Amino acid sequence: MALYLLYESASGYSLFLAGGLDEIGQNTDAVRSSVTDFNRFGKVVQLAAFSPFESALEALKQCNSISEGQMADELRNFLEINLPKVKEGKKAKFILGVSEPKLGSHIHEETKIPCQSNEFVLELLRGVRLHFDKYIKNLKTGDLEKAQLGLGHSYSRAKVKFNVNRVDNMVIQAIFLLDTLDKDINSFSMRVREWYSWHFPELVKIVNDNYLYAKVAKFVDDKSKLAEDSLPGLTEIVGDEDKAKEIIEAAKASMGQDLSPVDLINVKQFAQRVIDLAEYRKTLYDYLVAKMNDIAPNLAALIGEVVGARLISHAGSLTNLAKCPSSTLQILGAEKALFRALKTRGNTPKYGLIFHSSFIGRASARNKGRMARYLANKCSIASRIDCFLEKNTNAFGEKLREQVEERLDFYDKGVAPRKNIDVMKAALENSEKKELEMDVDDAPDEPSVKKSKQKKSKAQGAEDGEAMEEDKTPAVTNGDAFDEPETEKKKKKREKRKLEEESEKDRATEDANGDNGLTAEDGTAKKKKKKKSRDEDGETLTGSSEGKKKKKKSKSKDNE
Repeated sequence: MALYLLYESASGYSLFLAGGLDEIGQNTDAVRSSVTDFNRFGKVVQLAAFSPFESALEALKQCNSISEGQMADELRNFLEINLPKVKEGKKAKFILGVSEPKLGSHIHEETKIPCQSNEFVLELLRGVRLHFDKYIKNLKTGDLEKAQLGLGHSYSRAKVKFNVNRVDNMVIQAIFLLDTLDKDINSFSMRVREWYSWHFPELVKIVNDNYLYAKVAKFVDDKSKLAEDSLPGLTEIVGDEDKAKEIIEAAKASMGQDLSPVDLINVKQFAQRVIDLAEYRKTLYDYLVAKMNDIAPNLAALIGEVVGARLISHAGSLTNLAKCPSSTLQILGAEKALFRALKTRGNTPKYGLIFHSSFIGRASARNKGRMARYLANKCSIASRIDCFLEKNTNAFGEKLREQVEERLDFYDKGVAPRKNIDVMKAALENSEKKELEMDVDDAPDEPSVKKSKQKKSKAQGAEDGEAMEEDKTPAVTNGDAFDEPETEKKKKKREKRKLEEESEKDRATEDANGDNGLTAEDGTAKKKKKKKSRDEDGETLTGSSEGKKKKKKSKSKDNE
């Protein structure tokens, strides 16, 4: 059986025929030893066909399809033209050797060409790759290397290029910087407090917030110059007039030592730096919230922007986080405690970074572990939705958050939560509604058209047949009219009752008049036929009194 080899190079597709090979004696070691010698290898493997790519863009397209295990139309045409044709119902007398098993299976599915990918075929393709420039005579020296370099660069750029709005690297850098800023602002604020407390020690007890303390220290500067005229400025900073008056009173009776003008200038400059850092931290937090709503809106809606960003940064990327099982996500950030527990055979940690979520804090002490496991499960679902869903929506995250709230109520009060499938259906409906709201502005005009059509149909129905409206009128029982029409069950029950009453009355008439040979069954059958004829004619059901009169008349006729 002939063996053909498909080789995909940077310059085009090529097909090689390996002749003189025994199927039983295919020795991989012999091929491996003869690969380096072109004189020996060239006698076994010969070029059958070659199809160059038209441009670099075409080469990139073919390379992408091959890397995904797909057969492009160009490759299909190339194989159908150059390979021997197989008759329908007969077995092929050749095998196509390929380097990618996925590509081989796709070729076999589409064209029914038998494909093979094993170590022997890979060794032959390695020899083809080594001596490829010798097979193609028109290739100049260096052309193949340039084509490979250009294709490699373009392929790498295409793989690295993602959606600009959904680059999770920005979130990783932002959360790292946010944590660093928190540490720095805290340490710098303590330094401002210690430094300025030499001059004004009473201010520490009055103003507790670090950011406000730095602003007040910059505003007050020299406590001896603080007077009543600076009360509006202090009130604006502190936000409380009583506190501002307290600062002024404390400055008048302060026990702190005086500082030189140069020292006060340095304190003011350092306080200004702390203020700038705190304001930059606020803007960075707003940026992080905006990026999280773009990259992982469902995870942010479920667990919060900061905790979600920490999970992404610890996992390395949103894709890595989506690949993590919920048990791994539960203890992300507690790796040291986990390995220490495994080493000492102690209790493993229940939570890592998700401990900072408010749900864990709200759960009771005995339910914290269960709550962490359930929350990690929902976070895993949310991260996968964010990673693989093309639409940017937070409908699933909001519903998952509702589920976690219900689970908290279940642990505390015993209220049964909803099923996951019902919640996901509701989330899908919400996302579809949001999409419809964002659609064309012509949508509001459609209901008016539908209403007009309904009105027309109602008017036509009123003109065509009034009997239908009479049938729809609610039945009157015991003098009370119901707004809802009667159901089928109620109608059947009512008919049964009437039949029972009629049968009882027929028995009574039989007892009174024994000579007329009518039985109760004959009477009921006749009455049933009469009812059917009335329903077909479209007559309305009469009241109970009218029915009784008609029954009496029919009975008197029968007696006659």
